[in-house]
Amino acid sequence: MARAYRNIWLIMVVILLAPTTRIFAGSTDKMVSVESTVVWPQEQEDESSLDVAQEESSNRAGPTLLERFDKSPVFITVLYAVIGYSILTLLFLLIFILLNRRRMYREAQQKEELKEKYQEILMEYLFEEQDSSGSLQALNEVASNPFNRQILIDQMIDLSINLKGEIKEKTRGLYLELGLDKDSLEKAYSKKWHKNVKGFRELAFMNIRDAVDRIMECLNSNNEIVRMEAQIAMVRLSDENPYRFLDFMEKPFSVWEQLTLHELVIQHELPVPPFKQWFESQNLSVVLFALEMAAWFKQSDAGQEVMALFDHQDEVVRRTAFRVAGEIELFEALPVLRERYRDEDYLNRMEILKTFVNLPDAAYLDFLKSVLDTEDDVQLQILATKAMENTDEPGISMLIKLMKSKSEYKNYQIIIRHVLDGRIY
Repeated sequence: MARAYRNIWLIMVVILLAPTTRIFAGSTDKMVSVESTVVWPQEQEDESSLDVAQEESSNRAGPTLLERFDKSPVFITVLYAVIGYSILTLLFLLIFILLNRRRMYREAQQKEELKEKYQEILMEYLFEEQDSSGSLQALNEVASNPFNRQILIDQMIDLSINLKGEIKEKTRGLYLELGLDKDSLEKAYSKKWHKNVKGFRELAFMNIRDAVDRIMECLNSNNEIVRMEAQIAMVRLSDENPYRFLDFMEKPFSVWEQLTLHELVIQHELPVPPFKQWFESQNLSVVLFALEMAAWFKQSDAGQEVMALFDHQDEVVRRTAFRVAGEIELFEALPVLRERYRDEDYLNRMEILKTFVNLPDAAYLDFLKSVLDTEDDVQLQILATKAMENTDEPGISMLIKLMKSKSEYKNYQIIIRHVLDGRIY
């Protein structure tokens, strides 16, 4: 599009400069004709030979651009037609944009007015203690128009967020009585993703389960927004296990999705399932999420399942399991972690030592001292020293002896002083 407009401007420049070129060419011809009237005898022969040479050269070069342009009326007509078409197109687009902006402004203004009006009618219907037939009749009149129906649905959704108990059920009953659920179902089964999102949200807020199969189908959508809305809808529509949708998750479960759903469960005080049931999922992101949730909700009864993940083929899963063991205070995992330590990479070794820091046990002082002796990395040595210190008197006594000993290992004193310094830890 930009290239087409650039070409049009170039053509317009050529057309505008054409008369000037003609004038300049005409004036040049006059000057040549005047000068040619005065010819010196000795130069007449030279000039005639020069004219012959120039004529032969021009014949070989062909007609100039100006001559070619003057002899092409069809080309000029086409240029004028293209320019006229472009101007008309720009004018049409300008008029369309202005009219569309005006329409959108009017529509937004109308929506705001109708929102206030419908909100008042809804409040009268929901909180009117006596006869509410008048409000119901008014709402039926509103629901006769598709535009008004959508505004009414939005207002009911906004109200249902802060409503509970009998009033919330009354709102749902009104939603069904007015047939608004059909509008939401139509959106849920639409081929347009933005309508799917809106339909899922409306059905979830109104606790309508007629489209559960469709929502579950979208759990593995390629569209991240549709996928997240489907997850949120399944959480809201599940009474006993809000995370049941994890059984069907094939796409990666992003951190943002995890945080959103976790916040939803906390905010609405939804029931918390035992997350160990997803430790064997084929979706690694689901396994990691289940481990994080088991640690968050302190599900210590998942200890054996957490320890089983110490042998998982994925190192990130193993690392997370090492950390979770410390967070749920799984002391029985310490001997297994001691055996696993030498076989793990650097990051996993750090996580194992952090678990020993969180679960201090004097029975593992020799192991921790061996880490201090054999490891070259300062961070690993500091963690081992901190784990020894956390065992209180036995570990601190051993550290003081090591600090006072005349060992050839010169960093003992530096690391132990660093760890025992109360101003640092």
